[in-house]
Amino acid sequence: MSELKIDTRLWSSKARNLSPYVPGEQPKHDNLCKLNTNENPFPPSPKVGEAIAKVLEQQASDLRLYPAPESDDLRGALAKIYDLDTSQVFVGNGSDEVLALVFASFFLKERPLLAPDISYSFYPVYAQTFGVHLVKIPLEEDFSIDPDAYRQPCSGIIIANPNAPTGLLLSLADIRKLASEHTNAVIVIDEAYIDFAMTKEGDKETQVSAVSLINEYDNILVTQTFSKSRSLAGLRVGMAFGSASLIEALTRMKNSFNSFPLDKLAQAGATASVLDTDYFEQMREQVIDLRQSLTAELTTLDYNVLPSHANFVFARPKEGNASAVASALREQGIIVRHFNKPRINEYLRITVGTAEQNQRLITALKALEANAEVATI
Repeated sequence: MSELKIDTRLWSSKARNLSPYVPGEQPKHDNLCKLNTNENPFPPSPKVGEAIAKVLEQQASDLRLYPAPESDDLRGALAKIYDLDTSQVFVGNGSDEVLALVFASFFLKERPLLAPDISYSFYPVYAQTFGVHLVKIPLEEDFSIDPDAYRQPCSGIIIANPNAPTGLLLSLADIRKLASEHTNAVIVIDEAYIDFAMTKEGDKETQVSAVSLINEYDNILVTQTFSKSRSLAGLRVGMAFGSASLIEALTRMKNSFNSFPLDKLAQAGATASVLDTDYFEQMREQVIDLRQSLTAELTTLDYNVLPSHANFVFARPKEGNASAVASALREQGIIVRHFNKPRINEYLRITVGTAEQNQRLITALKALEANAEVATI
């Protein structure tokens, strides 16, 4: 079959010059151990399937009708969980769409947008797509974020928290500082992995989500997703929380692009997931426990593992040969993420899998180490 030739003559200059985001690989492989895209190793709440089946069985004829444009039931459920008003809740077709609307709604200004230089790689793509001037602020040597480094004029700040791919967490005190020092800028906290950062002090659970700050700061906007902690990456549901004014801006922008972003099945399934709090807590705690076990195992193998607050770990092999390790694992059907970029090219981002998947990874790494030692004898 001859190679397809793409004729770009009829493309806009914008389309020709874009450098699209490259998602994590989704390979098809027998007996694959897929630890590269931070999907939850556990299935979603059984109530999600029940809710979707109910729509198909009892209301299938209603699929000819458009869904609720503002996803009222879902927004109501989220508002109740977070003790907010529905006017403070926005939902969209995955957090990526929500983030795109955020860029279009708040950052098309003369002043630049500030973001960490090592973070979610979609941010530069959004900036290029919407013509936003993005200034990257270098992380510290230990990959942490210094809020003082953001003390400069800007239209907004966007930070993934926990950060990706490092998994490190920015404190609520530091987020308060950013919001207080930039009252005329929108502070976007992208919390795709925040549910795995909940910590306990004794019997008391400590809140680390910036959603707890939005009634105090009208310039804080928090984005989240159903893809990670709620195991619904295939359903494509994302949300944002903020003041009614910020949410209204997102709603106007949404309705200028796509008035019906969430279909009936997605709305029903996501709402059922929100309401099943017991299942959510159980699965979240299991992932956190598995992350701790995986971190301990990798540390035993002399990997430098950053303190993760996400459903993945960011780890450096003791020899710094991350690319070679990733290739060797791939040959055994184990897929992890390697970023061939400055400062992080000696690290691997490894999704927390089931106990069986994690053990398969550790066994493979031990075998690689043993073979390397034999080769040097």
